Amino acid sequence: MDRYAGAFEEAVDGTRQQERHYQLLSALQSLVKELPSSFQQRLSYTTLSDLALALLDGTVFEIVQGLLEIQHLTEKSLYNQRLRLQNEHRVLRQALRQKHQEAQQACRPHNLPMLEAAQQREQEAMEHRIREEQRAMDQKIILELDRKVADQQSTLEKAGVAGFYVTTNPQELTLQMNLLELIRKLQQRGCQAGKAAL
Repeated sequence: MDRYAGAFEEAVDGTRQQERHYQLLSALQSLVKELPSSFQQRLSYTTLSDLALALLDGTVFEIVQGLLEIQHLTEKSLYNQRLRLQNEHRVLRQALRQKHQEAQQACRPHNLPMLEAAQQREQEAMEHRIREEQRAMDQKIILELDRKVADQQSTLEKAGVAGFYVTTNPQELTLQMNLLELIRKLQQRGCQAGKAAL
């Protein structure tokens, strides 16, 4: 008798899983209609069905939420680093201006043209250095964000989320961003595991 009860529970669980899969698939199909037609065409029934399967137990929702939080922390950190650099540059400019004003006030009138020329060269050298530091910082930020994207793609691929793999192809990245947006919208609608209302 226990054997039959276990088989019955498995059948009920299987039916629930199928119903849940259908609900998620149906919600995904509805959300896809909001995307540009070029992306709608790239999201086949099979891709959406595979995505719905990956979302069944709710783990992917948690992974996406975790990745989003990590991304926000990374972006905030990089933003603060860039802000610090800009503040350092502002202080450098201010200090140089002050130094130049003091030197001009102490300078004899006949030496002023030479002093101004030297100060101009010093100003240009500092501005060049500032531009180079900002360019290096921006490159560092881009590389860090690219690494984060690759980490996210790899994590989602390992979690079995349809459409995710490591790529730098802009069209594929846009498709993956659209898939993430679909997942986030489902999450906002309360479609995580165990929640019936879509």
